Formats: sequence, structure tokens, C-alpha cells
Amino acid sequence: MSEQGGAGRHGRNAGGGVSVSGIGEFGLIGKITARLSYGPTTLLGPGDDAAVVSAPDGRVAASTDVLVDGRHFRRDWCSALDVGHKAAAANLADIAAMGATPTALLVALCMPADLETGWAEELADGLSAEASSVGASVVGGDMSSSPTLTVAVTALGDLEGRPPVLRSGARPGDVLALAGRTGYAAAGLTVLTRGFRTPRVLVEAYRRPQVPYPAGPQAAKLGATSMIDVSDGLLADLGHVSTASGVAIDVRRDAFEVPRQMADAAQALGVDPYTWILTGGEDHALAATFPPAVALPPEWRPIGVVTHGAGVTVDGTSYDGPTGWDHFR
Repeated sequence: MSEQGGAGRHGRNAGGGVSVSGIGEFGLIGKITARLSYGPTTLLGPGDDAAVVSAPDGRVAASTDVLVDGRHFRRDWCSALDVGHKAAAANLADIAAMGATPTALLVALCMPADLETGWAEELADGLSAEASSVGASVVGGDMSSSPTLTVAVTALGDLEGRPPVLRSGARPGDVLALAGRTGYAAAGLTVLTRGFRTPRVLVEAYRRPQVPYPAGPQAAKLGATSMIDVSDGLLADLGHVSTASGVAIDVRRDAFEVPRQMADAAQALGVDPYTWILTGGEDHALAATFPPAVALPPEWRPIGVVTHGAGVTVDGTSYDGPTGWDHFR
């Protein structure tokens, strides 16, 4: 047996656990698929060349995201279960942002040969649990040996007869509203990079986003004119809406209350908490624009307005500094 990637000839890694090279690709697939459960839209799960997922609408919303070890997560900061939840959430949120209901996930896992099988199994548990929370299922995927641990997820969703909510539909006079929270994950990441593990609410927000999935289809039913998943930072993502719609967007700073634990962490770390709230990503809140006559439910709170012009401002002024995350900067 090969000792590639540091796995010994008995298929154990440096920690003494059974490695993926020890159990082999098909052994690991068997262990993972045995842990999965399937929702009503899954007509055929793993085991054949392709899964079969029902699409009653006749259209399928689809999105793909990649998480790379050391870039999007660190194994000393996040458990495999956390990474599973995080990877699923990043994709399921994109489906919700189109106004669709998630139905299925496909997962590609590239991993070092000496990775413990238990880590991969826990990852599958996290993926499956997050998907199940919205009635979706992990229906298949692929795996390969790689020096860098990488989790690539594709999500599918059902539009349920509604038109997709695009980034390009915002109009002057629309109300900008937010479902979910922003700043928590960014604050948690800052805490971790400074060597701390508390406040727990912030660290856990970085590890496992709390995504307001039902708010996406709800917004579509309410007549939202545009919508986006806030993954890279509120101002940066609203910039995509501004560009696609050909409008200006103004965000009200006073629409955001700084929670006590975030305020305490910001003071201790010497950070302006609004930097986290306005430009921090990975909470996967949903931002949408609505015609002014729409009565917004409690899940959606107004945070600004759409006007004629271009770009995104805060209280009528250009924001000074980076507006969000860029993977290549």
C-alpha cells in the first residue's frame, strides 16, 4: 500500500486514526453514504452514475461554491462538522437568494491521503444536517486525493412557479431591507485571528452561519425586485445589485444596532464594529429591494433606499475603505 501523504503502510495517520488511504475511496464512500438521509425531492440518491432529483417547476436554480483549507476555514478553528454546515450554508443561501427553495447538494471532496476517515464522516454529517434543515439532501458527488483539503458544493433549488429574483431588478424608490444578521462572522474571525475563542456567539457565527433560508422565497412572494446573499460584505454585495440594476443604493448606519458582545469585542480589539457589520461576510444574510408599498414582515427590516445614480453610499456618503472580501486581494 502506498505511503503517499504521510499515511503508513497500515493506513493510519500520524495521530493513529484510520486514514482515507487505509480504507480506500469506495470504503469511504460507503461510510459517508450510510450516514445520509434523503428528502422527498430525491428520487434516486448515491450509487449510480448520477442522482435523480425532482424539479416540479421545470426549472432548476443551481449554484456552486468552494471552501479551501487554510483559505476559507482552518481545522484548528473549526471541526469537520462545522465545515460541513459552513459549506452547505454558503450554497443553500445562494439558492434562497434567488427566491427558490433548496432541494439537493452535490459535494466534491479533495483531500490528503492521510486525512482521518472520521473527519470526512463528520463533514458529511454537517453537510447533511444543514441540508436537512431546509428539506434538502446530499445526493451525490465525487472525491479525489489532493495535497490541499477542498470542499466543493453544488446546490440545486426549486423556484416553485415563481420567476427568479435577480440582482438587476432594483428601481429608484425601492426600499432596501435585510433578513438575518451581518458582522457576527467577521467579528468571530477577527477574534480567532487574535488568538481568542470568546465571545462564543461571535466565534460560533464564524463556524456555522445562521442563514434565514425561508426569507428568500418569502421575499419572492412579496414581490422583491432584487435580492442577493451577503457573503462577501454588505456594501460589496450591494455594489453588485447597484451595478446590475443601474441604480444607487444608500444604507442607513442607524438601521443597525451593535449587540453588546460585539461592542465589547470591538472595544477590546480596537475595531470599529460597523466595519464588521457593513463590510464583513459569511453571515449569509439576505439583502433585497422591495416596492415602497410592500408591507414588510418582521423577518425583513428596512436598512436603506434605492435612488437614481450609481454606487453604494452610507448615510449619503461614499464609504472610506474596503467594502468587503475579494478572493484575489
